[in-house]
Amino acid sequence: MKDFFKYVLATVVGMAAISIIGLLLLFMTIGILVSTTEKKVSVQDNSMLVIDLERQIVDRAPNDPFQDLDIPGFPQQKTIGLDNITESLSKAIHDDRIKGIYLKLSAVNGGMASVEEIRNALIAFKDSCDKPVYAYGDSYDQKSYYLATVADQVILHPLGTVDFRGLGGELMFYTKALEKLGVEMQIVRHGKFKAAVEPFMLEKMSEENREQRLVYMGSLWNHMLNGISGERSIPVEQLNTLADEVQTFKQGNKAVESGLVDAAKYKDEVLDDLREITGIAKKKGVPIISATSYAGVPVKGAEKSFSRNKIAVIYASGDIGMSMGSGAAIIGDEVGKEIRKVRQDSSYKAIVFRVNSPGGSVFDSEVIWREVKLAAEEKTVVVSFGDVAASGGYYISCAADQIVAQPNTITGSIGIFGMIPNMGELLNKKLGITTDVVKTNKNSDLLSTTRPMTAYERDLMQETIESGYDLFISHVAEGRGMTKEQVDEIGQGRVWSGENAKEIGLVDEFGGLQDAINLAAEIEGLENYRTVSLPEQLDPFQQLLKTGSDNVRARFLKNELGEKYKYYEYLKKTSSMEGIFARMPYDLNIY
Repeated sequence: MKDFFKYVLATVVGMAAISIIGLLLLFMTIGILVSTTEKKVSVQDNSMLVIDLERQIVDRAPNDPFQDLDIPGFPQQKTIGLDNITESLSKAIHDDRIKGIYLKLSAVNGGMASVEEIRNALIAFKDSCDKPVYAYGDSYDQKSYYLATVADQVILHPLGTVDFRGLGGELMFYTKALEKLGVEMQIVRHGKFKAAVEPFMLEKMSEENREQRLVYMGSLWNHMLNGISGERSIPVEQLNTLADEVQTFKQGNKAVESGLVDAAKYKDEVLDDLREITGIAKKKGVPIISATSYAGVPVKGAEKSFSRNKIAVIYASGDIGMSMGSGAAIIGDEVGKEIRKVRQDSSYKAIVFRVNSPGGSVFDSEVIWREVKLAAEEKTVVVSFGDVAASGGYYISCAADQIVAQPNTITGSIGIFGMIPNMGELLNKKLGITTDVVKTNKNSDLLSTTRPMTAYERDLMQETIESGYDLFISHVAEGRGMTKEQVDEIGQGRVWSGENAKEIGLVDEFGGLQDAINLAAEIEGLENYRTVSLPEQLDPFQQLLKTGSDNVRARFLKNELGEKYKYYEYLKKTSSMEGIFARMPYDLNIY
């Protein structure tokens, strides 16, 4: 028996030692791979700057060299930073080595406001130099086509199509399914437009929800049409006719005939065009450099001199108060701490708060709002909206001095809701599971999910929601110089486009992040300044180890599920929801 335990102990120790050695070897291997990728990037003469938007567009490029490494067992979801794209385009204006921009646009994995920001940066590029912008797509969806139209040449594969048919959206309603399962969703809300709960209480859209969707979708579509019309010289009426006829299945030459694209070409012909632009001899490879790589390259004439005056650019992306391992999230204490540090540092002259969020926890939103308000009392605070800044995303922004958004940003949704499921029938009648309770006080089992809410509980919940909504509109009224009645009239959970929001006073100016930075500098009278992006990013190894096994599992799932990963993420978020939420009714994707 003594020998048995000795051998068992030796085996355990041996396995532990092998695991530690294996982990060390893994880190050494990764370190070697990372060091090979950190070599200085060189730009060849006669190069094309390539912007490939099949990668997921994020506001800020991650400090994650692993995403470009094909390490067995560590698949990566590749991203591209909006900051890298705009910085690269700004530098390329002054760089004689860059002969033009090549847009790879078979797909655009980002939101409409991000597309607008890139499109505006490309227009600025064209206005500042005589270098061409060349767009090619195997096919174009409506979002990628909108971006492509800014190019000097829009090229399509002969068998490719332009998916041009207008905007539409479909909602799924679960009321009857829940009835069959024996689940009742007990809903408390303020705001007739707060449609997040409608799938659980109705069988079709309410008239209010239908109205708000038609208004903001019409705004987005008209803005897109005007942009396309301006670049392609096709009247808006004709574009609407083409959309009504549906261009989705009309290949290459048909798209040329309609004027949507300039030519239908195979890839070898596209390469010949790029050789002509760069002056490269036939059959030779065209030198290219990606926006991600080029963003870190110093370019003479594009570098700003050092300044002691700093503008903080604080990024807040994701759902508020819901951390999902590797996913983007806005945690109240963490973001609040960053704002507080900048407020207390005299070297920072202004704050630009970049918000890209559909909302989330009211508590975390309040924590951030308080810090923004305190900061705005001491420094200039300008908020820059990304693709979406709605509900809690607007809550954390409304105390700023100025709000800058794109016309196709999704915002508003000023409202609050709560949902308590009653699964008593499912458990008792469907599954045969019964429950019992012991309590010391009358309401000790408050908000149980195995029975209906009592009248007292419902009144208590409604009072909490009403109080939260009153606080929300009070913050907006104070920050925007409006009365509570005015905010309530445009609130009620209603979603607006950035264009609509400017008309009703929720937004001050149109523009992207750089426009917000320029505005902050102008308000402060700064001619020389530098920007500092916050929070500080983790180094590569910290990035890898962040949240441990959860992060690794998420990487695998993202690789396996691709676009469908978002549905898994929705389920995880829903199961983790606690407390009262101020969140946009749905996530909006345009194709």
